[in-house]
Amino acid sequence: MQKWGELQNNSFLESTARERAIGLVDEGTFVELLNPKDKMSSPHLPVLGEAISFDDGVVVGIGKIGKRPIFVISQEGRFIGGSVGEVCGAKMVYTIKLAIRTYEQIKEKYPDSWEERRPAVVISFETGGVRLHESNAGLLAHAEVMDQIQDARKKVPIISVIGSKVGCFGGMGFVGAATDVIIMSEDGRLGLTGPEVIEQEMGKDEFDSSNRALVFRTTGGRHKYIMGDCNYLVRETIQAFREKVSEVVELPMEEIEQLRRIGSSELVENQVRLVNEALSVDPADSMDMWKYFGNEQPEVLLGLTYDEFMKTAKRRNAVS
Repeated sequence: MQKWGELQNNSFLESTARERAIGLVDEGTFVELLNPKDKMSSPHLPVLGEAISFDDGVVVGIGKIGKRPIFVISQEGRFIGGSVGEVCGAKMVYTIKLAIRTYEQIKEKYPDSWEERRPAVVISFETGGVRLHESNAGLLAHAEVMDQIQDARKKVPIISVIGSKVGCFGGMGFVGAATDVIIMSEDGRLGLTGPEVIEQEMGKDEFDSSNRALVFRTTGGRHKYIMGDCNYLVRETIQAFREKVSEVVELPMEEIEQLRRIGSSELVENQVRLVNEALSVDPADSMDMWKYFGNEQPEVLLGLTYDEFMKTAKRRNAVS
């Protein structure tokens, strides 16, 4: 494992789940919970003749940013596409539960200074959704994670970071959308149904998953930033994600709540307006929506550097 300082300059896209988890918090503070030595692997995969992983494809643990405990959930796309099964899901659920319990303990122990010690949860998504080998357990895990996110509302910020190879798709796309804040890189991808599944079910004419340019301008970070589906777009290093997470955790909870995309009747109405806008535009390509939101030459945005894009791109002004 590289030293923390070396990890900071690493590509978020190319990094492992464990490297991301260590690098997202302050140097030397990350402690992994249920690490591979504990051998908490799926009981279902051996029955099906499938290989197991002793962390079941997710790294969970606790670190610090300043005085704040940061509970990290980091998925590993190299293991069955980062899919969620029984053990993986349970690790996610109980990490959020532990964060909520820590929040309550901090409020009791530090009644005058608890806000500067308020915990946060950071989820590094790299997943295609439910593990089909464990479909019922995986679906239940998705529901339980969503339930914990609701329990954490207005107490513990839940921050999504999306910039890994697999992206965030399937039921975990719902989970990501339900969090308080979404931070993406240009290489991050977010959606419900993955490109390969759309092509498989609807055909290549509907969506050509081999067309990388099409895939990224439909599900990638630049598109999600313009549409308001993510709050922040950052460079694709671990350091860039860590710095943005460090900024977000310092915001008052009331401001963090304002960054949400779902969770109130007003936000539902906002999503309905977006659907109606899309129906009125009837886009043949995501760039049609970019143009609708004020980018007169949307194709130019595709070739811009990160800095140029951030200065030039016009967003839908409904989220942040």
